[in-house]
Amino acid sequence: MDSQISKASQAPQSPQSPHTFQVDLRGLVDLLSHHLYSSPKVYLRELLQNAVDAITARRAEQPDAPAAVRLYADGGSLRVEDTGVGLTESDVHSLLATIGRSSKRAEGLQEARSDFLGQFGIGLLACFVVAERIRVVSRSARTPDAAPVEWTATDDGSYVVRTLPPDARPEPGTTVHLVARPGAADWLSADRVRSLARDFGSLLPYDVRVGDEPVTELPAPWDRAYPSPSTRRVALARHCHDLFGFTPLDSIDLDVPLAGVRGVAYVLPSAVSPAQRASHRVHLKGMLLTERAEQLLPDWAFFVRCVLDTDSLRPTASRESLYEDETLAAVREALGERIRSWLTGLAAGDPERLAAFLSVHYLGVKSLARHDREMLRTMLPWLPFETTDGRLSLEEFAQRHPVVHFTRTVEEYRQVAPIASAQGVGVVNGGYTYDSELVEALPSVRPGTVVAELDADTVTAHLDAVDPAEELALSAFLGAARARLDPLGCDVVLRAFHPLSVPALHLDDRAARHEQARAEAEEQADDLWAGILGSLRGSAPRARLVLNHLNPLIRRISSLRDPELIGTATESLYGQALLMAQRPLRPADSALLNRAFIGLLEWATHTDSPKDGSR
Repeated sequence: MDSQISKASQAPQSPQSPHTFQVDLRGLVDLLSHHLYSSPKVYLRELLQNAVDAITARRAEQPDAPAAVRLYADGGSLRVEDTGVGLTESDVHSLLATIGRSSKRAEGLQEARSDFLGQFGIGLLACFVVAERIRVVSRSARTPDAAPVEWTATDDGSYVVRTLPPDARPEPGTTVHLVARPGAADWLSADRVRSLARDFGSLLPYDVRVGDEPVTELPAPWDRAYPSPSTRRVALARHCHDLFGFTPLDSIDLDVPLAGVRGVAYVLPSAVSPAQRASHRVHLKGMLLTERAEQLLPDWAFFVRCVLDTDSLRPTASRESLYEDETLAAVREALGERIRSWLTGLAAGDPERLAAFLSVHYLGVKSLARHDREMLRTMLPWLPFETTDGRLSLEEFAQRHPVVHFTRTVEEYRQVAPIASAQGVGVVNGGYTYDSELVEALPSVRPGTVVAELDADTVTAHLDAVDPAEELALSAFLGAARARLDPLGCDVVLRAFHPLSVPALHLDDRAARHEQARAEAEEQADDLWAGILGSLRGSAPRARLVLNHLNPLIRRISSLRDPELIGTATESLYGQALLMAQRPLRPADSALLNRAFIGLLEWATHTDSPKDGSR
């Protein structure tokens, strides 16, 4: 039995005839409209693209051939005529009725394919997004004796081909007729067609018209000749307003001949978030490819919006975005270099315009300077930073201070800025985006500059120590104050500093805050996790409340004898110091403030006891 099975398995199999895929055209159109294309409007781009490619193909063989595209819309239908290469009956069967095949692959055109807009062979299929019937009448320029041919297709996937008498289309070229599907008539209205044709085809190299109204506007605004630089600036500003809806601070020419890129970048007149995705308009050989190209420029150049034309970048299958490849990476780097050169030129020759730009977009330049030491060196006299000396550039601040101290957070800066300024210690607020990185990079572009992060120990070291005898006399007061704040992870120290109006200063640093967070987590954890957190306890410095011995209020409080009252007063000073530093309050801090406030009210309204500290 087994041997019979084995022999059967080794017997020659009868050949199976191959099957072809069956395509549900309506399902495919639904897929295109809902997943490949962002909007039905792309149907007009496909029509323009086919017409322009047909003209390009004819001119490759007949350089003097006419180059015209005409569109006629009446609301329910659209007619598009071109003077392109046209099709024979064989071409119609082979190209129009085979999904995925492109006329650009036809014999004799493969070597010139880079001159065409279309690269994926989807062709007229996109028109079914808005049309229920497509009729194509074409006559070949390659085979002048061939009769005109008509191809009529409906959205159920069927089509009919027939030849026509010679006078049906006397000249070579193609005419496409669309009949709107129910609910899509607006897409074929004259106003909508005119608007879409201008949007997609304003930079096309041939004569494109909707009716008698020109669509193309060549040369492009950035390539036109102007009487003067100021006239050009005004014209480009108007162009920017028409495209993007804003009047730019300035315009930057984007000319990368090796990559086949020409265009302009417009500088936004108001600040934007670095996280906001910039949208740029990209034309491919004159045809608008996308108005939402996000990967065209380096991330740091978020302060410009671009419009450009290219013949080298590759579109994706939907032809609505750019394919990420080595060419795009090289173009992105080259365009970034153009914007960098513009900034360098402003720094060298137009400081007023640079200052106006930086007042709005300093964040973008700081982002660039993080990775570009030459740009940091160029921008040092211009980039603004918040410092204890006011809003200054790092260059000017470094000239004033032998050591450039900085904090990594805004909260740390707010804690120390008033005190450090009074002590003559210069501090830069490094808490804003990119600032601490740039301060740390300062020695690399300004040799000899000393940069140091400011921590609680450094600040305390710059405050004057109190006479040992006086501090010893206040040991009981300091002991009671320390005992009250010890559960909060805060020490109490006594110093003398200016300004006199500040009674207490709360100082901590990142290490102290990490230790505080660890201790809080340990209190709330189960036994196992608490043991793990406890093992992480180190010798990290604690936060400290620095009492100003020169302040009259501190002198009065230090004369108190009642430990409970000393504790209440210390909690009040601690809470006030936190509020002055604009630190976020923990639940324990809020509870302390409420307790101290109630305690002070009780003491102030307790009329049976003297208020001289002997309560």
